[in-house]
Amino acid sequence: MFFSSHGLDVVATDMSAAMVARCRDKGLDARVMDFSRLDFPPESFDAVHAMNCLLHVPNAELPAVLKSIARVLRPDGLFFLGVYNAAEESEEGLAERDDHVPARFFSRRTDDQIVQVATESFDIVDFHIAQAGTRQRFQSLTLRRP
Repeated sequence: MFFSSHGLDVVATDMSAAMVARCRDKGLDARVMDFSRLDFPPESFDAVHAMNCLLHVPNAELPAVLKSIARVLRPDGLFFLGVYNAAEESEEGLAERDDHVPARFFSRRTDDQIVQVATESFDIVDFHIAQAGTRQRFQSLTLRRP
């Protein structure tokens, strides 16, 4: 709602039909869609915002997902990627203390890992860590499609 309330045209995607329905109830154009199979023409968007969703993508699949996002961005388009991460070692698998049913898959990447995979498809405009020093470090990346 933030982006649309500031005059931007928004298209929301989620793999959950229930979440898409909630977005539509708020008047947003929302579609059930997977990041790895974005059903939009090339260069359709000026910007993409992905907050805490790509942490559910396995490391092996992340390069293809980022290429899919780059494909739908116009040249010089911006991509914000925000994910929780691992401070020193990467972690991947079902969350042990997750009360969600079914248990959710998480992939937490080191700073070096996320930067390396991001630069395969994007130029880095900004990379910084929020909440540094805690277990729940947050990687904030602003990327630009070349």
